[in-house]
Amino acid sequence: MGISNEVLTMIIRSIISVLLVITALSGCRVDEEFDGPSLNDLYGDFAVISPLQISNDPVDFSTGETTAFTAEFTKNISWTLRITGLETGAIKEISDFSNTLDASNATWNGTTTLLPMFRPELCAVELTFDNEPDTLRDTVLVTGVTNHPGLLLSDFESGTNPGWVTFSQSGANMSFTIDDEGASAQGTHYFDIGGTVNWDWLIALIHMPAVAYGGTTFNLSENPAEVFFNSMLFKPSDLNNGIMLFQFREDDNGDGAYSNNEDMYSYEIAMAENGWNQYSIRYADIPTLINGQPAAALGNGIHEPHKLMQVSALFLANPNSGYANAYLDYLLFTEGSPLIP
Repeated sequence: MGISNEVLTMIIRSIISVLLVITALSGCRVDEEFDGPSLNDLYGDFAVISPLQISNDPVDFSTGETTAFTAEFTKNISWTLRITGLETGAIKEISDFSNTLDASNATWNGTTTLLPMFRPELCAVELTFDNEPDTLRDTVLVTGVTNHPGLLLSDFESGTNPGWVTFSQSGANMSFTIDDEGASAQGTHYFDIGGTVNWDWLIALIHMPAVAYGGTTFNLSENPAEVFFNSMLFKPSDLNNGIMLFQFREDDNGDGAYSNNEDMYSYEIAMAENGWNQYSIRYADIPTLINGQPAAALGNGIHEPHKLMQVSALFLANPNSGYANAYLDYLLFTEGSPLIP
């Protein structure tokens, strides 16, 4: 008995339908790339394949040297490399998520993550991993530190500049001196300012005129957007009343003197963070302040760092707030970017 035309047509149509489904499924290729961590990274065993090694030890950052750290693991993992100065307590941290440390992700050029800055010293190196107990340790000897380009007003390593004008009140428990007790922000010395002055906001001040550095104005760029003023300040943890005020007087008319109808910009720092902290500000962003409040410019209102003739540091505190104290270090103008310590 033969197959009718109707049945044959139905069979052919069924075969065609199956072939179309197969063709459609074969065209849906699963993406080979997977967003997110691999199963090995999530659940694989962690082990160190190659131990921590240091490429350049000792290292002299003052000559432009760097040092790289290398290691290899069985899986990608979040790790942190911490370098700690054994004399200063300075800290540099480098972190990444990978299965290797190499020159591309673990090179140190002498910079600091947490002040103070490094000095020539032996440093402890620790490599730790998230959610793993392993810690790899070593040491690296720093024989020279990074040279920071810029106009240095003072790092207090060689005393005070004889061209400065200084003043301190005759209050109680006054300190107004260069000191080397404890860690400084940079080098070994800092300026200690403190005391109890219950009749005035001013505790002490330092005037730093350009003539003390060999010119009638400071040798700075004419572009205020390129110039940055950097300072490092230390606040004792038990004191919260100190204010550091930096003033920048310009010689607008070029007569070699400052008068009260020329620009004076002011940078006020209410010291809130304990310990050493870096404060940097673009010269173009420094406001005019009168009694601590923003005010109209006294002169032409144009920020002209090349006309800057004096920088002053004033340490202030509310006279009703009792004893105030701060350390001052590493006053530096940089150009192009803030200081990278």
